[in-house]
This record gives sequence, structure tokens and C-alpha cells, in this order.
Amino acid sequence: MAETSRAAGAQTLARGLRALELVTAARDGLTVQEVAERLDVHRSIASRLLSTLADFRLAVRGGDGRYRAGVGLAALAGGIHATLRAEAEPVMRDLADELGATISLLVTEGADAVALLVMEPPAASWVLSFRTGSRHPLGRGSAGVALLAARPPAPGDAADVVRARERGYAATFGEVEPGAHGVAVPVEVPGLPAACLNLITYRSEIAQKAPASLIAASARLAERLA
Repeated sequence: MAETSRAAGAQTLARGLRALELVTAARDGLTVQEVAERLDVHRSIASRLLSTLADFRLAVRGGDGRYRAGVGLAALAGGIHATLRAEAEPVMRDLADELGATISLLVTEGADAVALLVMEPPAASWVLSFRTGSRHPLGRGSAGVALLAARPPAPGDAADVVRARERGYAATFGEVEPGAHGVAVPVEVPGLPAACLNLITYRSEIAQKAPASLIAASARLAERLA
């Protein structure tokens, strides 16, 4: 009996977390029926899940009846982002030193890619600066493409997102900073929001050799976070 109760509780928790993911990812929010269809559950179950999320301010029901991300997510995100920064710092420091280029850690915030942490190479005589808190639209620049590539495949994915998903990294030129190369690799850890390690440089030879080092660094960071 106890095992059955635990299994039911785990299923409910998993459904609730999945509902939260769906609502957070939907720019225009979702109705109860839309959540029910995507979770493949009865409408009444979806309604209870969303009501519970709303009770904890993780979701909010608008006047149009659609559920969107709630303000309670900010507190959760703050703690998660602090963990990401703390674990990423030594990995990024080594990577910036190895490649002689600026390395940044970016996450998704709404429709933007936002820099949580920036590490400049200590020995370089000059660097391309990238400020913490800088943001640009998803789908633009290597980081934006890499963050989209970390999502499950979906119809209509842009060609550069599909290509990044296939080869494990995104590479762009001049999309965020004129004349600059960008190379980014997703950092994917179950239970944590998608992030990416991004390199930005004016030097094409650094950009060309960066993917292997970024992929290895992403794997090290994922191990630290797991």
C-alpha cells in the first residue's frame, strides 16, 4: 500500500513539473485543455495541477483563462542560477585561459538569451568584452541558437538550430557583435534549466578550434551539476 502511494505521489509530482515546464515555455500561456492534451490526462487532473502551481505562485491564471509563469519562479531561478554560476566559474576560467578568449554562461529568460557569468582570459593583452546581464533574442547569435538546440526537436525548427543539434555546437559570425565569431555548446542536466557555454572572439583561428574544447568543458560542467 505504501509503495502504491509513493508511486502515485511520484506520478503526480512528475505531471506537475511537466505542466510547469509547458506553461513556462509557452509565450502566450496555455489553457487547462491544452495542458491536459499535452500531458495526455483528463481535464480535471490538469486543472488540479495548474491550481496547485497557482497556489504556490509558480503559475498565474490570466483574465483570458490562460496560465502563464508566475512570480514564484523568480526565487527558484535565483537559487538555481547561483548554483550554475558557482559550478561554472572554475570550468570557464580554465576554458578562457586555454583558448585566450572571452567565455560566457547564458540561460534562457523569456524570449532572450541572458549572460549569467562572463570570464575573460587573464593573460590576454586585449579581449572582446561581454557584460554580465547582456541579452539578445533566442535564435540570434551562437548562444541563442545553442539554447534552442537544447530543446526537444519541433516542427519548424530553423536550419541553424537543427544543424547545431546534430553536431553538438552552434557557430555564428557577426550576429551579435559585428565582425565577431561566436561558438556555443549547450549544458544539459536533467532537472535544471538549459544553459550554454559561449565563446566570442574576433580571431577565426580560435573559433575554428573552439568546439572540441567547449564540448569537453560542457561535459565537465554537467558532471559538476549532476
